[in-house]
Order: sequence, then C-alpha cells, then structure tokens
Amino acid sequence: MTRTRNAWRTAAAATLPLALVGSSVMGSPGVVSAAPAPDAPDRVISERPFPGRAAPQGRAWSGTWLTTATGTGAGTSLKDVRTIIGADAGAAAKLTGAGVGIALLDTGVAPVAGLPAARVVNGPDLSFESQADNLRYLDSYGHGTHMAGIIIANDAASGTKGLAPGAQLISLKLGTANGAVDVSQVIAGIDWVVEHRNDDPNNPIRVLNLAYGSGGNPSAATDPLQYAVERAWKAGIVVVAAAGNDGNGEAQLTNPATDPFVISVGAAATKGTLSTADDDLATFTNSGTAGKPIDVLAPGESILSLRDSGSSIDDAYPSARSGTTLFRGSGTSQAAAITSSAVALLLQAKPQLTPDQVKDVLKRGTALTSGKAGSLRLRQINVNTALGLAPGSGSAQNFPLSTGSGELDDARGDSRVVSNNVPLTGEFTIFGPFHSANWAAMSAAGVSWNGGTWMGAPIAGDGWTGRSFASKTWGAATWSSVPWGGSRAWTDPSWSGRAWSGRAWSADAWTGARFSSSEAWSTAIWG
Repeated sequence: MTRTRNAWRTAAAATLPLALVGSSVMGSPGVVSAAPAPDAPDRVISERPFPGRAAPQGRAWSGTWLTTATGTGAGTSLKDVRTIIGADAGAAAKLTGAGVGIALLDTGVAPVAGLPAARVVNGPDLSFESQADNLRYLDSYGHGTHMAGIIIANDAASGTKGLAPGAQLISLKLGTANGAVDVSQVIAGIDWVVEHRNDDPNNPIRVLNLAYGSGGNPSAATDPLQYAVERAWKAGIVVVAAAGNDGNGEAQLTNPATDPFVISVGAAATKGTLSTADDDLATFTNSGTAGKPIDVLAPGESILSLRDSGSSIDDAYPSARSGTTLFRGSGTSQAAAITSSAVALLLQAKPQLTPDQVKDVLKRGTALTSGKAGSLRLRQINVNTALGLAPGSGSAQNFPLSTGSGELDDARGDSRVVSNNVPLTGEFTIFGPFHSANWAAMSAAGVSWNGGTWMGAPIAGDGWTGRSFASKTWGAATWSSVPWGGSRAWTDPSWSGRAWSGRAWSADAWTGARFSSSEAWSTAIWG
C-alpha cells in the first residue's frame, strides 16, 4: 500500500482535547449523555493555550470522565467487553497475553489492590512529579491506573479481570496530577521503550499504548513525534494510538494517531448490548474523514476499570465510582487500551506477526452497519476473527517515513506547559535546547539514551536500581537543570501534603500551580 502522506494531513490543524468532561474517557456500552467540560484547575503541573491562539479543551490524554450516562447506567464490564471483541470463545478464550510486554506511556499506575504488582514494571518516571519522593512512579491523576486495569486487572472485590491478564505492563509515568506533559517528554519515553524493548527476554515489549494527542498536527514529513512512533513500529512494536475525543465534527485525528503506520483507534458506542449489530461510532470520537481515517473501533463508553482512590479524577468525579474499587470512563483512551490488550492476545498466539500484519488482520474485524460507523464503513476489532486470518499479500505498509527534523513547537500546536506563567516555546525540551535533526540521527542509531541520560540531559537513573511496589523499577535521578520559568526547583510545595497510604491518596485536594498545562489525556469521561 502506498499513499501520499501530505494527503493525510493538514499542517498546523488544531485539535480538541482527547479528554472530555474533565476525566479520561472510558468506554462502555452505555450511551454517554455528558457534555464536554474544561479540565480541572491548574495543579502541580498544567498546560495552557499558547498566547494569541484558540484555547484547546484539554488535549494531551484522549478521554473523558462521565458525569451522567444512560443505557446500562452501571457501565460496561470488562467481561462484557471481552465478549463484544470476540475474545471469550474459540481459540481466543484461553489467551492471556502471556509473554507479551505492553508499554503504557501515561500518568503512572497506583498500587491499588486490583493491580497485580507481579505483572507491573515501572520504567523511568519522566514526569515533573518524578522529583518528589512521595509521588514518583505513582498515578496521582487516575488515568493510567484505569488504563492498566483494562489490560491486567485482577480485582477480587469486584471480580474484574483485565483483557490481557498474563501480559507484562511496563509503565512510564509522563503526566502529573492534572495530566500535564510536554511532547518532549513523550518523545523521550518512546525512545526509551525502543531502546529497552528487549530488557526482559521473557516479556519483550511488543505493544506501545498511547492514549495521548499533542496540541498540533504538523507536517507528517518532518514531525518528530511521528518519527518517534514510526521508529517504534519499525523496531517491531505495535503502536496503538487514541483517535481523539473532539467529537464527530472534528474530521482530523489527533497526533500521533494521524501517523499512517500506527493503529488509530476510535471508540464504539455499544448501546448496552453484547451484540455488535447496533454498535456505532461514539459521538465524542474524531471522525477521521479528513486525512488519515480511523483504523479500528473498540468499545469506548462507560468502561468499568480500576479506581485510583483519592486521585484527581476520583476527587473530581465521585459519580463515576462503582463500588469501592471500580470507576467508569469513556473515550478513545479506553478504546486504545482495549485494542492494546487484543494485540497482546494476538501476539501470544502468533508471535511471528509483524506490526504491519497485526494491523492488517485487526482491520478486518466486525463490519458495523449502524449510523455513522456504517456510513464510514468502520470495523470493530474481533480477536477470534483476527486469529483465523492470514495477513494479506498487501499488508506491508510503504508510506514515506518522517525525517523527524521538524520543530517541536509545531507538534505542541496551541498547547504549552507553563512554569511560573512562562510557556515553554521554541526548540526546547523541558530540560533545555533541542535540535531535531541531531535527535533524529541519535534516535535512529539507538543512542538518544545513555543510561539515564536522554540527549545529554540526566533525567532518570542508570538502570533497574529503583524501588517501588512493582516487580522491577528503573532508577530515579535528581534533575540538575533549572525550570524554564525561572523557579529554582522542580518540586512544588503542595506536593508534600500528598502521600499514598496503602489503599488511597491521603491529605488535601490536589493543588499547586508551579507548572501548568492545557493538555488532557485521551480518556476523560468519568461517569
């Protein structure tokens, strides 16, 4: 297959938040009746629109937290999701994702009872909160824990099991208590995953889950973010990216779901039934009618997964709680985590498949005939169907590759991290100057990381020397650079009041504004 990359993008097109209604969008068969709401107030780290540009509604993470829901009301269980995606019968029924590593680049994970520590590995914490001993590796926002639950949960209290409970989850924390993250942190995280994909030969990283969308959609020919995900793809890692939660009226997907190689995932509205006959494109999902289309759909409304008690979204959306251990969320983030789980099942059964071949067989899933999904000829993933298919003779993708030489500012678009009211602009990472062409060459050679140093900046420890609740942990480092906003320290005084008590976050509500941002992760409807 060949297609001109420029035909799949509009340079500098604005995108809306990947998160709706102030929480990460979790999928569920229930119909979401909540309207998008702004992200929570600036906390420890946040992002704001670049002065003089339209204010985004929270872009970084692709999700929304539900405030109300109709249909099933209680949400869609992971047991029901397994049925909907054809993973509970036939050859798929016995698959667990064993032997497959799934990298989750998100807001970290919390050691809740339903998350088996033996299945969790903590990679480097690249978030601003990495500089606080009481927050390092831990999910203060609540989004990453919800994603992790979809994949590997084993919650005795509710009987909830993840869709790929035998997979190894490698968590890289990027976002903070308000979800803030710069695209440079995401790129560094992807680089680390590629260079360390084979650290565990029994569980090599074969899947990379990105419920993230940057603030801009730059030229595909030079975009550094798309270059990073393409490097992962070419290294044998299936990259799963959330399509975005800006609504069907937004024709363009969010970056990096816009990249032609990766699997872009939209959310399906399952209408409270197990049958796929009535499934449709969720109204909050970007339609993909301009540029790259949606590759696959997966359930994405009111999905029940693990609750991170006392986290930002748990405090902000108490109505999304279900019992004491679960939380409901809707969005393309949830749909992406479900798809990553399906990919792990497929790779357990057929480890010889290449990323191109995985994408090919997943795209030939269940054809949806209802509503918008029918008119766009979209298909929903079906694991059993994929297991029975041989990759097509034309499955190899031959799109032009990004050079990675474009500007970070174009990837940021309207959204900037802010330190002391100073937005991060120009060709700078959060640590200092950045030369994209030099980075691209080092990334291609597999040397952008050297121990805990990325592009000359020491931002993590030098190896698996860290300590946390997880089975294995990458070490931490003190950042020696000075924040671009003029502050003398990376830590925020408000962080000292929060601590993980063993079951929940303790102390007062999340506050603080040393760093801020308008970005929001790709799952944000909590209901």
